[in-house]
Amino acid sequence: MRDETASVVIIGAGQAGLSVAYYLQRLGMRAGSDFLVLDRGPGAGGAWQHRWESLRLGSAHKVHDLPGMKTMGISFETADRTRPARDVVAEYYEQYELHQDLRVRRPVQVSAVFDRGADLVVRTDRGDILASAVVNATGTWGAPFVPYYPGVLDFRGKQVHTATYTSAEDFRGQRVLVVGGGTSAIGFLLELEGVAEKTLWATRRPVDFLDHGTLDLEDAVTAVAQQDAAARSGRALPSIVSGTGVPRTRRIAAGIARGVLDARPMFARLESAAVVWPDGAREQVDAVVWATGFRPDVRHLSPLKLHEKEGGIVVATGAAQRDPRIFFAGYGPMASTIGANRSGRIVARQVYAAVGDRPAPVAPAAPPPAPQPARARGSFRPATSEVPIPFKEQQEEPQDGVSILARFFADD
Repeated sequence: MRDETASVVIIGAGQAGLSVAYYLQRLGMRAGSDFLVLDRGPGAGGAWQHRWESLRLGSAHKVHDLPGMKTMGISFETADRTRPARDVVAEYYEQYELHQDLRVRRPVQVSAVFDRGADLVVRTDRGDILASAVVNATGTWGAPFVPYYPGVLDFRGKQVHTATYTSAEDFRGQRVLVVGGGTSAIGFLLELEGVAEKTLWATRRPVDFLDHGTLDLEDAVTAVAQQDAAARSGRALPSIVSGTGVPRTRRIAAGIARGVLDARPMFARLESAAVVWPDGAREQVDAVVWATGFRPDVRHLSPLKLHEKEGGIVVATGAAQRDPRIFFAGYGPMASTIGANRSGRIVARQVYAAVGDRPAPVAPAAPPPAPQPARARGSFRPATSEVPIPFKEQQEEPQDGVSILARFFADD
């Protein structure tokens, strides 16, 4: 069987991937033939379809409208905030894909992208696809990050990550340690209040609570500058929260006043059923919730050797410096938490300029040799200070559509 061909393959159908697809269509490229959109999720909605049931749309978890959505008569600005965010986003994204005729293929698992001379080979569980360019829009949801701390593998209680957290009810009557200083950690602590017997909160650095209840333009500029500098230099990307702080909303202010949001410095170590603080004090702990963020999910690109020794990929204007045929949407300053729609427009123009009316690659008579297998999902590199905790319930969808700062990057 001959390999399938397309001028462009978009990997991921979250906010960034759908945005790129929309703008490629506006440039005259046809979905399903000129470009293909592959998504490994079971349905529309990106990472949102896998988020916990209690999460609602709001100022701290905001989803920006996809380009062209308002012309359809739907908008996240007016979406029902009483319903689970995962349901609302999934419904809106499904409507969007059908209305725009983006012909997203799912579930399709991309295992590797490798070089075949003039062309790229996208290896999937449904066969190989030859392409002139690849847009990586996989986000971060599929690469949860858990830092290593002494004793973490000795702890016998339950450990979950943001990616596998489902409900506070799973921790009823337990003593729960929440690790991390972002909005997810804060949300977990507030949800666990009154359900868990006790909550403890540990953060690597003091939480910067903003006096204003929403992020302002200065916060957005700071976050973009930090992400851009890291992407241009090939360093690992910093967290968005570290560059913006956390808005002191009324709900958060009330949690601080009640003593629920009282962060302690990071613990010294974990024991089988306890946490040991830097001063040597021990407290019983039944479970740990790691709200420690994610890393870009780019393991399928490993055969291309795009990473620098500093730990990141050099992406200056949308394309990888080491291979300009690989474009990144939703990475660094173009992350979905900052401005995935603008990223989609910029990347689409660059992709079109690169491939234009060039015909799709011609499939060879014989299949190309298999690349070296990339790291298996769920395995971690100790050199990056990650710990191999088996999150049994981890979902497979990598996209992340949170858009805390997107109001400052409205489609123009």
